[in-house]
Amino acid sequence: MKKSILIAASVALLLTGCASEYNQVYKAATPTYKYEYAKQCFAQGKYSRAIPLLQEVVTMKKGSTEGEECLYMLAMSEYGLKDYETASEYFKKYYASYPKGQYAEMAKYFVGESLYQNAPEPRLDQSTTYTAITAFQEFLDLFPDAHLKAQATNRLFALQDLLVEKEYKSARLYFDMGTYFGNCTNGGNNYEACIVTAQNALKEYPYSNKREEFATLIMKSKYELAKMSVESKQLERYQDAEDECYGFINEYPDSKERATAEKYIEKCKAFEKAHPEDTLDKLAGDNK
Repeated sequence: MKKSILIAASVALLLTGCASEYNQVYKAATPTYKYEYAKQCFAQGKYSRAIPLLQEVVTMKKGSTEGEECLYMLAMSEYGLKDYETASEYFKKYYASYPKGQYAEMAKYFVGESLYQNAPEPRLDQSTTYTAITAFQEFLDLFPDAHLKAQATNRLFALQDLLVEKEYKSARLYFDMGTYFGNCTNGGNNYEACIVTAQNALKEYPYSNKREEFATLIMKSKYELAKMSVESKQLERYQDAEDECYGFINEYPDSKERATAEKYIEKCKAFEKAHPEDTLDKLAGDNK
């Protein structure tokens, strides 16, 4: 006990010294002294100093209480320096090594938190976002009564919003490209791609706060698709667009796009009125 107190006191004095003294500790001090020095650095938020010492000591102290604490401090130090990718790996390593350890719950949470902090903007690949969602779901399954439960749940919602935003941007891009055929393959077109992307997003994220935006894209795309269709498909697609407009108004009666939906309905009806023979032929075909 007295020895530990003396080491801690010596470390405190040394921390007030210059960088050369740190180098002396790093090169010549005993593992126990390095451990105490690293703890002091960590406590003072000097993570860049703590990390090299912890990386060395964690191997020597592996399997011990000090080794457990070293690994957790190492992960938190990387997190403190915003190296989130490295931090997440150390948190994973901690939980794998000490699943019943003192910091197991926090380590499991910070796996997800590190990935969350490293999640890319919506236009980029979202692999990290999916991994973060899985990490938070595992945390909530393992620690259903955790004090960070509410924060983990909020993080999940935020990550799902990222995925929704990416799908919306994709659908919007297809719509904005409109009749441009340069990127179309297998006879498809941008409006059809927009419809499929938006419909899939609504199925995947039924409680998204962008439901109306997706529905708007579907409605507009169906109308534009009808306009550009070959004659043999126009009537059916105008009728489909009209049905979509009625459905949109029913679901979003106060939408700022209601006037657009009503305008589309009038134009769809005008087309049907101008092609009564096509309408009769379709009705006859439907009744066969």
